Amino acid sequence: MKQAEKLKVLIVSSEAAPFVKSGGLGDVVGSLPKALKELGVDVRIVIPKFRQIKNEHYIGVEFLGGFNVKVGWRTQKAGILLKNADVPVYFIENDYYFGRDGLYGYDDDNERFAFFSKAVVDMLPFVDFIPDIIHCNDWQTGPVPMILKETYKKISYFKDTKTLYTIHNLQYQGNFDRSSMEMFDLPGYIYDNGTVEFFGAMSYMKAGLVYSDMISTVSETYAKEIQTPEYGYQFDGIMRSMSDKLTGIINGIDYTANDPAVDKRIDVNFDRNSIERKKDNKLMLQKQLGLEERDVPMICMISRLADQKGFDILANAMEDLMYNDVQFVMLGTGERKYEDMFRYYENRWRGRFCSCILFDDTLAQKIYASGDIFLMPSRFEPCGLGQMFSLRYGTVPVVRKTGGLADSVHMFNPETGEGNGFLFDTYDAGGILWAVGEALKVYADQNNWKKLVENCMDTKLSWTDSAKKYIALYEEMLNK
Repeated sequence: MKQAEKLKVLIVSSEAAPFVKSGGLGDVVGSLPKALKELGVDVRIVIPKFRQIKNEHYIGVEFLGGFNVKVGWRTQKAGILLKNADVPVYFIENDYYFGRDGLYGYDDDNERFAFFSKAVVDMLPFVDFIPDIIHCNDWQTGPVPMILKETYKKISYFKDTKTLYTIHNLQYQGNFDRSSMEMFDLPGYIYDNGTVEFFGAMSYMKAGLVYSDMISTVSETYAKEIQTPEYGYQFDGIMRSMSDKLTGIINGIDYTANDPAVDKRIDVNFDRNSIERKKDNKLMLQKQLGLEERDVPMICMISRLADQKGFDILANAMEDLMYNDVQFVMLGTGERKYEDMFRYYENRWRGRFCSCILFDDTLAQKIYASGDIFLMPSRFEPCGLGQMFSLRYGTVPVVRKTGGLADSVHMFNPETGEGNGFLFDTYDAGGILWAVGEALKVYADQNNWKKLVENCMDTKLSWTDSAKKYIALYEEMLNK
């Protein structure tokens, strides 16, 4: 059996914190490799050299050289840079593809990430690192397993390399025109026979699913949900057919970087034995945001403002929700209709409602440390990190029972004192109002509420546990 200290793993992603991120994918790729490294894995990361990466991240970076990559009729240069940190990071440089204002959303995203996927594979002999496992993430890296199996399967140094493909959100699939096939110099029959064809498109995600040795997603419940029409986004049949190589491993958070006892981003540090100091944080946040300075349940949301996150049902619940003696704090940006909705709410309940239409990491930590209830009424949530941060900082999650929310939050029972939050099933305003109502009932009994907050802070969702599961999966792949 391949032991952890001998495992060589390359994590391929379009994002990795702290270099560049647009959401949860960047957080995961910024944290999982560190946990794998601590468990003895020789792990490295490769990402595109996007223009958004700040110059400070290039201190100590070494330029290793470059090579040509053929992308259809075009030949482009791939420069390889190495940041030899605790977890080494390779940057693939090409300003034509990655020197732009945004990460995604361009008409040639198919070409940009075809280039990236081909450059990743071509890079490995160039940097003298042939991994046991190439761990790909989301549609941007889906072509990598396809390239390995179709183009490099007869190359001896890749003969033992296995690929794991992780779905972070099945909604984003990387479906492009059939002409995208030309960029890979692969036979047309793999499109014609349906291998990578998906409803008349060439699907980068389907390529990753079909050609990878194993598939994972970011929670056990989500792995089951994506096999149903409700959550499968037309991939449910494919997911059911591949259920034997599909597994769910819930994400974690960095418990060292997110520790309320020492976090310099919050106003008053506290731990499980000094929970009462949360109220000091709440008072200071109320002052900062112009809210009434009194001890009242504070409901918080920190979220991308998108349909997925449940804002449509929240809109129907808000009048009844604010009928209670509560305060509400929202932090995030996104769809204009929801930004305007929250601006209206702030005017409607000035002094009790604050809409922060921005994203500020320090303010987010202050909200986690100050709030009483953390609301996540998501339509679907592959994993979710917000509820994990809220648990760590003793802010009770009220969530819809879906995906990673169902795997990390367990209904509080006032009779037994077990559980760490509140869940509702139905995707409607009534579900939100019922679950928040249950939380407010417990809040009225401060002894019970203190026990609930202690349970939140006792919840363990660290990356170490998740990394151990990934290592077990890597070893299973290599021993098949």
